Parts: sequence; structure tokens; C-alpha cells
Amino acid sequence: MPSSPTISKHSSTSNPPPTDTDLEMSMPTDHMDSSDPYSLRSRMRDPSSIAELRKRGASKKKRHVGDFYEQQNEKIELLLKSIATHAQEGADESEENSLKVKIAIRASFFANCILAILQLYAAISSLSLSFFATAADSVFDPGANFILNRLHKNSKKVDLAKYPVGGARLTTIGNIVYAFAMLTVSIILVAFSIQDLSTHKDGETLELHIPSVVAVSVAFLTKFLLFLYCFSIRNSSSQVQVLWEDHRNDLFINGLGILTSSAGAKLLWWIDPFGAIIISLAIIISWSTTAYEQFDHLAGKAAPIEYNQLVIYKALTFSEDITQIDSCRVYHSGEKYIVEVDIVMSGDTPLWKTHDISQDLQDQLETLPMVERAFVHVDHEVSHKPEHRKTA
Repeated sequence: MPSSPTISKHSSTSNPPPTDTDLEMSMPTDHMDSSDPYSLRSRMRDPSSIAELRKRGASKKKRHVGDFYEQQNEKIELLLKSIATHAQEGADESEENSLKVKIAIRASFFANCILAILQLYAAISSLSLSFFATAADSVFDPGANFILNRLHKNSKKVDLAKYPVGGARLTTIGNIVYAFAMLTVSIILVAFSIQDLSTHKDGETLELHIPSVVAVSVAFLTKFLLFLYCFSIRNSSSQVQVLWEDHRNDLFINGLGILTSSAGAKLLWWIDPFGAIIISLAIIISWSTTAYEQFDHLAGKAAPIEYNQLVIYKALTFSEDITQIDSCRVYHSGEKYIVEVDIVMSGDTPLWKTHDISQDLQDQLETLPMVERAFVHVDHEVSHKPEHRKTA
């Protein structure tokens, strides 16, 4: 991961806005203060001026400029919030959503237990391969919900003597294991469906089993309600995010299962196994994407650039004794981030002061939402090679 360019307190921290000769906006002029040492507020644009710009016709360029300034305002507001405010907002949001998250997790678990039985009945009683595909996905859901919930709880009380890095990666590992279990079952179903297509005799059709269709329809409606609920709070927890994705996938799977099973019984026999193949391939694609994302988190993928910029700004403005930021790296360790910051202080700074400032900065960075651990390294110059790099 490439390190950030050296940033000093004399360098510009804002990008120049796009030029537009037709653009006329008022720019407030705030006096420099300790909470805004770089006068970032002076770069903010009046929201009414942005709205007026968008109303001025169909110019795509003007709409693009309006979007730019709106996003810049949001970024500046984010940067100017204190670390304590970020931490408090994260804690308040977590507390506010705590009950909603518990409801989502428990409702999904109990619903999945009942739906697994219903869909197993539908598959066995109808012998429809499409319903077997939907049942295979449904049967795994309760076990996955239980295991992922346990891993999430265990990650918060992991033995640090055994796992010094903490338990942030446990949930990620659980997601990967579950994804590969779903991939395996789906591949097996594809093989059975292909076998049925190659050995089925013309003229043989399945009987439309109404109770099975009703059972899967109940599952579809239940998943739709759970999908709507989890969608409304999907950003409050990684668990709810996974549940939302699962319910979304199940809507497609169950809906297609009902359609292809019924069409296979009433229209053409091969629609049923062909539908099972499509459903299985959809599961494979969906969980392959999830596994890829989780592998990225496990491998230490870089955090979004906006989060990196936030850490750089907070470190640079943390103390007057910090003169530059030599490098800043923010990357995943499971679902949360590890932060590594190299700050520069004068070589004449007393050791006790250097230690206290860097330790305080580290503690403050670890209060930011999504930060698992923070490491602060102190240098007295920036002419050396990048820190913490193996040469062989």
C-alpha cells in the first residue's frame, strides 16, 4: 500500500474547485481559529447558491459543479468535527440502533428456522429441483445466523494472550466459511440439474404441487418483510448488512423458484431443472462476490480515501508540536481498520512531551468509529526512506 505524501502545516489541504465562468457563489470568510486552522470553512459554499446553480438549466457541467461543491461541504464538515464528536456520534448511533439490530438478528434467525422446514417440505413433497435449490439456500441460513452471531460476540471477548491482534477478523472468517459452504451446495445442485436435463424422458412432467407453491410463497413474503426492515438499518452493523444481502438474494431465489417450478409442471418439463441451474448460479455469483469482499478485508485492503484524509487531518491538527505527517496508512483488519501514522516533531522536543503527544493521539484515534487499533510513530525529519518496510 503506498504511503501518503508528506504533509506539512504550510501545505494546502484542499483541492481547487472546478472552474466555471458562469458560476457566481458567495464565499464566507471566517477568521482563522483553533478549530479551523486551515480556514476550511472559507471553502464551503452556500447551499442556496448550489441549489440555484442546479436550477439554472440543463447544463450538465453546472450540475456536476453543484455536486462537487455539495460533496466538498460534506467533507469539510466531517473534517471539522472533533475526534470526540466523531466518537460520541458513533457511540450514540450504536446505542440507538442496538435494539433494532437485535430485533433484526433474532427475527431473521427464528424466521429462517421456520422457513427452512417449510421449504424442505416444499422440495421433498414436490420433487422440484427449483424448490430443492431454494431449500438448500434456506436450510443453511439458521446455522449461518447462529454461527455468525456467536463469532461476533466472541470477537469482543477474545483472549488477547492467544490472539494479540484482537477478534476483529473472526466475523470475516465466518462469512468466508459460510460463503464457501453455499458455493459447494450450489455447485452440487447444478450438477444434479444438468444430470436431470440429460436423462429426462420427453413427455414426463411434474405435477404442480399447490401446497409446495404456497409454502415457498410464504417464505417469499416473509423474506420481503425482513428485507425491508434490514434495509432501513443496514449501515448500523456488519451483521445486519450480511442479513440484508441474504434476504435480498432470497427474494430473487424464491421468486424464481416459484416461477420455474410452476412453469416446469404446466408448460415444459425442462424449465424446472433449468431454473434450478439459474438459481444455483445466482447463489454462486452472489456468494463469490461476498467472499471476494471478505478476503479483501482479511488481506488488509486500504480504507476509503475519505477516511484516510480524515485521519491525516486529525493527526496534523492534533497538536501545535506536530509539524508534518510523514505517512498515513489506514487498512482493513477484518471489518474494522488499523491506522498507522508517522508524525514529525522537532528534534528538540523533550522525550516526555513526544511520548505524551503521540500516546494521546493514538488513544484519540482509537476512539474513531471503525478503528480497531492505531499506531503512531514519531520522527524528527522526512528525508529518510518509508518506515516499516522490509527490503528483502
